[in-house]
Amino acid sequence: MENKKELTQSEQKVLVANTAVDVLIEKGKIFSGMKIGLGTGSTAMPAVKRLAEHIAKGDLKDIKAVVTSFQTQNACQDLGIPVYTLNDKIIGGELDLAIDGADEVTPDCFCIKGGGAAHLREKMVEYNSKIFVVIADGSKAVDTIGTGFRVPVEIIADARIPVVNALNKLGADCVLREGVKKAGPVITDNGNVILDCHWDNPINVAEMEDKINSIVGVVENGLFSKNKPIVFIAKADGTVEQRNWH
Repeated sequence: MENKKELTQSEQKVLVANTAVDVLIEKGKIFSGMKIGLGTGSTAMPAVKRLAEHIAKGDLKDIKAVVTSFQTQNACQDLGIPVYTLNDKIIGGELDLAIDGADEVTPDCFCIKGGGAAHLREKMVEYNSKIFVVIADGSKAVDTIGTGFRVPVEIIADARIPVVNALNKLGADCVLREGVKKAGPVITDNGNVILDCHWDNPINVAEMEDKINSIVGVVENGLFSKNKPIVFIAKADGTVEQRNWH
């Protein structure tokens, strides 16, 4: 018998996005009339497309989306999904469900997000959602946070040096994120800059999220601990693991 070909990372992203949306609809977590937060990045985009497919088939109606970036807004506009903000009266500052990718996710469902520099808007959406769902390929599953993928910290540009000094005292090595095909730093959708932070040892995610956000000049960081998500993780063998289903 031939060995089954392992899925590439891109194939895993499509698999987990499609599986998560289908299962959430099947289990009644996503239904017509919902207010849904839609995330950003290469795993979130297939989920947006899958949601649009169900809308086009008539499985879902009257879905109201709140997006986390210009990228997602453009995708929703192209796919015919109406977009609102948290401030719109029809949304009222609260969402039924949000779905997004992650850069790392631990067994206890703590996450790093912000590889696409959208973690401020992602946290605004996902911390104001009754249900938060993370979808990821197998490479994003880790045991601990802090020593691998760098934790992004969005800051006011004029506070860069004092914020770096404060982060150094928390044990972090900080690098200003530079643009690609652009001279100078990455500028976020909110007009700020990003420090990417690394530790020599694993961090306490919940404590570090609060400590970083207490620094004057920090806008938001990419540690997500306060609204534990349902997690779907695709594996190279074509299976999808589910964590924290409730």
